[in-house]
Amino acid sequence: MTDPFIPRVGGVLSADIAVPDHEREVRFYSRVLTTGENPLWRDDLMNNRGMPVIGLGAYSEEYGDLPLQWMPHIQVEDVAACVARVLERGGSEVMHAKDDDGASQWAVLLDPNGAAFGVMPVVSVDAMPPTDPSASSGPVGCISWLDLTVADASTTRDFYQHVVGWEVQDVAMRDGEESYADYNMLGGDGSPAAGVCHARGGNLGLPSVWLLYLPVGDLAESLRRVEEEGGSVVKASRGKDGEYSWAVIEDPVGVHLALMAG
Repeated sequence: MTDPFIPRVGGVLSADIAVPDHEREVRFYSRVLTTGENPLWRDDLMNNRGMPVIGLGAYSEEYGDLPLQWMPHIQVEDVAACVARVLERGGSEVMHAKDDDGASQWAVLLDPNGAAFGVMPVVSVDAMPPTDPSASSGPVGCISWLDLTVADASTTRDFYQHVVGWEVQDVAMRDGEESYADYNMLGGDGSPAAGVCHARGGNLGLPSVWLLYLPVGDLAESLRRVEEEGGSVVKASRGKDGEYSWAVIEDPVGVHLALMAG
């Protein structure tokens, strides 16, 4: 991905979730994400420059219809038009916020696979929150990547291309002797914003939800803390040097996400 904090159509600036057992969840994420000598995240789950990226809210009756998934916030040209296209293509609307004049402000949606995502207008540069000038100028905590693994990736690719406005780039893959393609979904600036993958090969067995890839300073230590804090490692990948490169985890309340070396 390009700079994650540059507004663009199809770009993902942030994500959030409402969870039960909120206090335990905050402890889990604050311990798992803040590893390494110069952590990329702070204990309050903002990145190390003080910018909000992920929001961990407490489950309440108000949010009772929200699925227990991390929901990426995807920037679109027109929220109302995006919602209409989602419904036309077999998705559903969970929440839809409008102002006093009835204009759409944001929405939470489900695709036909049941994967949750939010849509919001493109954020202007002037509206971007300020960063802490005294914070680290090194690598920052951000959503480094985002992907979705489903049985029918081609149909899902077409769904998101139509409703979000992403363009598509094929990614050559192999499963044994068979070749196939997964898909990079490109934002308005032509840079990859997310991936849509077939549930086969190395992605076999992954849940059909949008997986956030959050970078951490010390991935091995983060994975140790995942299990220490009551989560589990679903799948992990190591590089040729034997070091972990990424892993899909499940938190204590059953939510999936991915960690990667920062």
